[in-house]
Amino acid sequence: MPLTRAEIVEHLQQILGNERVVTDEQTLQQRSIDNFRKLQSIFGVYTMPLPAAVAMVSSTAEAAAVLEFADAHGVNVVSRTGGTATEGGLETPVENSIVLDGGLMNRIIKVDPYNMQATAQCGVPLQLLEDAVREHGLTTGHSPQSKPIASMGGLVATRSIGQFSTLYGGIEDMVVGCEVVFPGGQVSRIKNVPRRAAGPDIRHIVIGNEGALCFITEVTVKLFPYTPENNIFLGWTLKEMKEGFEVLREVMVAGYKPSVARLYDFEDGQLHFSHVAAPDDCIVLFMTEGNAGISTATAEGIREIVARHPGCVPVEPALIQEWFDDLVWGPDKVAREDERIRTTRNVNRTTEISADWSTINDIYEAVLPRIRAEIRGITLLGGHSSHSYINGTNMYFNYFYDIDCEPQDENDEFYFPIIAIICEETLRLGGSIVHHHGIGKARARWVKDEYGSSYPMLEALKRAYDPNGVMNMGTIIPR
Repeated sequence: MPLTRAEIVEHLQQILGNERVVTDEQTLQQRSIDNFRKLQSIFGVYTMPLPAAVAMVSSTAEAAAVLEFADAHGVNVVSRTGGTATEGGLETPVENSIVLDGGLMNRIIKVDPYNMQATAQCGVPLQLLEDAVREHGLTTGHSPQSKPIASMGGLVATRSIGQFSTLYGGIEDMVVGCEVVFPGGQVSRIKNVPRRAAGPDIRHIVIGNEGALCFITEVTVKLFPYTPENNIFLGWTLKEMKEGFEVLREVMVAGYKPSVARLYDFEDGQLHFSHVAAPDDCIVLFMTEGNAGISTATAEGIREIVARHPGCVPVEPALIQEWFDDLVWGPDKVAREDERIRTTRNVNRTTEISADWSTINDIYEAVLPRIRAEIRGITLLGGHSSHSYINGTNMYFNYFYDIDCEPQDENDEFYFPIIAIICEETLRLGGSIVHHHGIGKARARWVKDEYGSSYPMLEALKRAYDPNGVMNMGTIIPR
């Protein structure tokens, strides 16, 4: 017989004490969703099954005890730290789940400038770690828009990427080692070494697991010199996304590593660059950083490449820096955006995919007409590329729509039909349906098509590490 809510709460209180087992209804409602169902929190209408409790753990031993209990009794566990997820990965899909919250595990364990790495517990906000390492003249190199509020455990769990990824890489390139807890309470530590060839790289069982395999308690990441005085900003307007993709491709193939390499189409670009670009202009921009000689040489190389494209018109660098300085989303911006949605009922969403250079423009051109034709209420529809590689790039689709339904119905009426179009066209043309936000529960329905013949490998991981299916039911692996 499954445990009742009262029995689950009682067991958790025995492990953690009453004060760290949260059961008030408002908190449970807020912890039943993430930003995938953002409108429910904005309008105060909650439809997901309520968890039994939020378990606030403060140590690895406590996390292990909670997971041992949950595994023994078949109780679903949703891991959580900063709560900035966007794809439903933090939803509680069944009643009486446990939300395993690592927010109290917020200690920076060590900043090691000599070995260029830092170790932090899962609940340390990225901004806090970044501030700490900058006191040593260093940086994590990781800067997603959620930087002020996202935490280290969640960033690793969702295979996060930051705005400077073209130089520093994604979180998977930064993680040195980690400590995790598996269902049943087994604690595993992956040691901190620069590289090893002792079999498969088991860090990647942890990185991107989205709480479906384990709970991350501690992370060690690389550090880099912080030299903002060497930053150089570059930008050009142009008329066609296809030419912009070609500029990005040539820069990457030539071996240059700008920290920022972005391409905006005319509609998305007008949100940021209306004072710079004409209404029908796309814009391509770069930032170079690091060692002064490398930054200067990178900027010169990019200028030489762009000069071969006569359709590119230079933009004043100071205007690009103004855009850059306003990139990060902290609590104040989140609150303003929530209020805008509440008062206008105009919703903004993004969906990101990736593909090789031969395919990315075809996906872009296939998706936008379908959304315009099939989805009502669209008020803005565009996209941008923000993370490039030698063999391809990503595409962010950015869209606004007016809702004419109840807030709790917005996903079914608008968001799911839009991401269905994006996933269908991306899969049809050979790209990946998710570049960095995680597949969560929102895109899990397409995971078999995403993986193809390698899907049994993913299923085998789930069976091996979560044989009783208690870890984040419905995330990555659909219910």
